[in-house]
Amino acid sequence: MTTDLLGYIAAFLTTTSFLPQVIRTLRTGDTRSISFTMYLMLVAGVAAWLAYGLLLGALPIVLANGMTLLLSSIILAMKWREIRASRQAS
Repeated sequence: MTTDLLGYIAAFLTTTSFLPQVIRTLRTGDTRSISFTMYLMLVAGVAAWLAYGLLLGALPIVLANGMTLLLSSIILAMKWREIRASRQAS
């Protein structure tokens, strides 16, 4: 197995692990049990990994973190919207 193949397998598994949460969150709109701080830190970290992958020219890192950034940003945005709505309601 080549190093890149292992990278693609790891990228696929870790990136697609976000899909069930994104699908559930989009279907229900419920973000009450999701930590805003955790997703904020995750998005920042994944953005840094994406930049690192771009600087290295490492396609598995770029693809995985680009998709993970998209998926985790969706959840973060929905959580932010929920926080703002609850603040406006009180």
